[in-house]
Amino acid sequence: MARSLRFSSGASAQSFVEGLRNEPEGNIAMPTMTIPVIDISPFRSNDVKVRKQVAGQIAEACTDIGFLIISGHGIPSSTIRRMVEISKDFFALDASEKSRIARPRPEVIRGYGGMETEGLAYSQDEETPPDLKEVFDVGPINVPNTDYFHGPAAGVHFADNLWPSNPAAMRDVYVDYFQRMEGLTSEMMQIFATALDLPTTFFDSKIDRHISILRTNYYPKFKQPPRAKQLRGGEHSDYTAFTILWQERTPSVGLQARGTDGEWINVPAIDDTLVVNIGDSLMRWTNDKWISTQHRVVNPPFEIGREHDRLSLVYFVQPNYDAEIKCIDSCRSADEPAKYPPVLNGDYLFSKFSKQSNMELEAS
Repeated sequence: MARSLRFSSGASAQSFVEGLRNEPEGNIAMPTMTIPVIDISPFRSNDVKVRKQVAGQIAEACTDIGFLIISGHGIPSSTIRRMVEISKDFFALDASEKSRIARPRPEVIRGYGGMETEGLAYSQDEETPPDLKEVFDVGPINVPNTDYFHGPAAGVHFADNLWPSNPAAMRDVYVDYFQRMEGLTSEMMQIFATALDLPTTFFDSKIDRHISILRTNYYPKFKQPPRAKQLRGGEHSDYTAFTILWQERTPSVGLQARGTDGEWINVPAIDDTLVVNIGDSLMRWTNDKWISTQHRVVNPPFEIGREHDRLSLVYFVQPNYDAEIKCIDSCRSADEPAKYPPVLNGDYLFSKFSKQSNMELEAS
């Protein structure tokens, strides 16, 4: 069993969080790599030197491991608490009621997905049982009624959101959180641009009509032990620009990232922080300078899993569907030419989403 890190509410955001090896129970685990906790609030300063210091810390984390934990993000704890409470109220409903807003097709990432309807490891052609989780997905809010958003080129990227009638306040709570994530995304993109020696506005035109998705993952209490190789979330990398995650603290480890040495690192839940990880499209943009790290959500011991559920709020930052993912000039040279051909973000995303679904397997 992996030894998990535990933090009090006073855990310092200035310290580094040590990742621990998956060692046999009873052994002292030695850290392999570290996941930094970075306060991004100084980036709001008018002092160019201070802003570059923050961007430098971000760049180091993105280069070394592709995972970081941010404080000073500006999302109120009360906002997160409302999201958690109302989400658990929804997932506690009877399966037949939740299924009224079930995902209509594998490629339409909206609404409710039940247990074992998805396997994240499928995106890597790995044969495993489907994941032990339920999900609820929301896409862009207040979509304009124009051809760009609803014409043939848009495909399903701006499909209507599916809202439950119960809990009654769920739509308002989710819309508020989604819009706050949009604001945080803009700020993080400015930090990323600074870290890559680009104008702070470089990514603005690439996310102004974004196709991001807010997902709530719910991991119910175990009713029976998982099957062989079955996880709460199979090993995968995100095919986003980047991902912003809030995760619930539980008595056992949940999220793990794979270090460059191949060892798994526990990604701890620290009060008043969010986890950020680089996705495949930003890795392509940076010519592999920044890392899209493999990660997974592991099962707790059965004795803990049957007593504790777990919830996470995941905002997948997806640029505009017609944004060209093309090597950034500052990330290539004569010695390091572009490794990937340009690709439109929407085409890349569609192929990945269709692959990870287990809905087609269930129907066969």
